[in-house]
Amino acid sequence: MMGFPVLYTLWVSLTDWSMASGGEANFVGLSNYIALFKDERFYNSVWLTGYFTILAVGVETVLGVAIALILNRDFKGQNIAKTILLLPMVATPVAIGLAWTLFYEPTIGLGNYALKLLGLPASSWLASKDSVIPALAIVDIWEWTPMVTLIVLAGLAALPTDPFEAAEVDGATRWQVLRYVTLPLLLPTILIAVILRSIDAFKTFDIIYTMTAGGPGFASETLNIYGYNLAFGYFRFGAASSVLVALLALVLGFNLLVLWTRKKTEQ
Repeated sequence: MMGFPVLYTLWVSLTDWSMASGGEANFVGLSNYIALFKDERFYNSVWLTGYFTILAVGVETVLGVAIALILNRDFKGQNIAKTILLLPMVATPVAIGLAWTLFYEPTIGLGNYALKLLGLPASSWLASKDSVIPALAIVDIWEWTPMVTLIVLAGLAALPTDPFEAAEVDGATRWQVLRYVTLPLLLPTILIAVILRSIDAFKTFDIIYTMTAGGPGFASETLNIYGYNLAFGYFRFGAASSVLVALLALVLGFNLLVLWTRKKTEQ
């Protein structure tokens, strides 16, 4: 059952199914893939997908680990802080997208108001091809950093105590314990968080479609948005399926690379 949608999409990608074909799905072999690799929009969407994923997941990983290390200490209000941390994950993506669209509104949005308070020039945010991907990545970071934090907190709770006790006996400083004991032991957990977040970031659709629908122009048209536009904008279902198969291949390739890296670090 789990493999059926993948196999069906793969089959559709080998046909010319579209509104132009009268709804018939005629087998055309690799024609959709040949056309795809000649399409500049495809390469643009691959670049934007990678840019968005690396930027969002990179910042989420750093912030998630830092916040987890802070929350792992005992302090007053610790449970309240953890509860507040989860709130972004509870909200629906469409609601988040609409709220952040208002935040980025050039004239009345809080984004430019905050920049003004800091003495910085106003930004076009979602209306500029240079700032739209970073602006969308900020939303993803705000929403999903808590997930990385929770995964790392679980990893911290499972760490053995012996290495920390030995480091304390040896007179290691707090920074030395963090650098030479905590982070190396946490690395497998961090890589798991990176894999999970990368898979999700690669296929991000709802936030981007709600906020920009791939605009301005094609400046935020990631692979998922590109595939959606082909399917429901141009009604080229076969071509859209080839995009989704390419996206699946990229996700699998990236995560195999991360797993290989993890294996090498463990050796």
